[in-house]
Amino acid sequence: MATTTSRSLITPLNSPIQYPNCRNPFSTAKPITRSHSIHIHARGSGSNDAIELQKLMQNSPYEFSSRDTLPSLPRPLTSARLSNLAAEGSRLRVAYQGVRGAYSESAAEKAYPNCEAVPCEQFDTAFQAVEKWLVDRAVLPIENSLGGSIHRNYDLLLRHRLHIVGEVKLSIRHCLLASPGVKIENLKRVLSHPQALAQCENTLTKFGLVREAVDDTAGAAKHVALHGFYDVGAVASFNAAKIYGLDVLAQDIQDDADNVTRFLMLAREPIIPGTDKPFKTSIVFSLEEGPGFLFKALAVFAMRNINLTKIESRPLPKQALQTSDDNAMCFPKYFPYLFYVDFEASMADQRAQNALGHLKEFATFMRVLGSYPADIGLP
Repeated sequence: MATTTSRSLITPLNSPIQYPNCRNPFSTAKPITRSHSIHIHARGSGSNDAIELQKLMQNSPYEFSSRDTLPSLPRPLTSARLSNLAAEGSRLRVAYQGVRGAYSESAAEKAYPNCEAVPCEQFDTAFQAVEKWLVDRAVLPIENSLGGSIHRNYDLLLRHRLHIVGEVKLSIRHCLLASPGVKIENLKRVLSHPQALAQCENTLTKFGLVREAVDDTAGAAKHVALHGFYDVGAVASFNAAKIYGLDVLAQDIQDDADNVTRFLMLAREPIIPGTDKPFKTSIVFSLEEGPGFLFKALAVFAMRNINLTKIESRPLPKQALQTSDDNAMCFPKYFPYLFYVDFEASMADQRAQNALGHLKEFATFMRVLGSYPADIGLP
């Protein structure tokens, strides 16, 4: 069943914004040398959204196409106004994906207490809002201890030129919600984000409910509330139940009590890394295909006693597939991959600098996505 979630309650943008000159000090890609207008073009639903690595190295990394269109957003703050935010005690505007009651909203408020949380329909929209100076930060999920990685956001990290400036971990406690008066035995279907459905698979199977994926958990709760369904429930937060007036039929329905989602804090500019607290650094790189290349890449960290906390591989579908010379049928032999790696060290640490310098000797592409304080507190 196709469902819809509410659009952000945001006023229109009245004038185009010129993005200021900036250079990513951690990137090996060619720096920007002139100002660019940011052009966002909608493409048809049948278009291929894959990333070409070569396009990421061009002078205009902000000109791209996306099938997710940017809804109307407020007039952006000026650079002068942004520089005075801290002095004036102004609230940061922080974008998150979803509607009110989403777990991402709670993560944004945990990452930036007293912020103005700005809902966005899609992950792409949150990235674009930061790039266009419409908000100050974005807080987006990247992995869950039960459901695994959010691959869409890994791909968007490479497509967009934002920097990871922090991370925040949030304990996720799912509830089964329904319209007032509805009992569990009345339900036939349940709506939620695919990650939430995966995290509650055993419980939902026990209840005998058919699972249907929608854009976000709170959006599912809002949809059920708006339509007053008698046989359809939602998996969402307790806070979403209060916001949308739904009954909580069951609490803590996730398959494991230790259900934690890690969120990334994204900004236009990187932070200056330090060594006064535990830091984490995130990078992405590609390698030539051949025996031992990945081993050599990971060894640059092991030989310097740097702990890796995450490695994720993502294919590049539009890259030309390599084929074996002796294969007359020309069947693809290798898919080209990008490797995302998180490691426990600051870019201010000489060990990290030496490791990345070593990696650059044989990596075909490398980019530092951010060096930022690690979240070592309780979720």
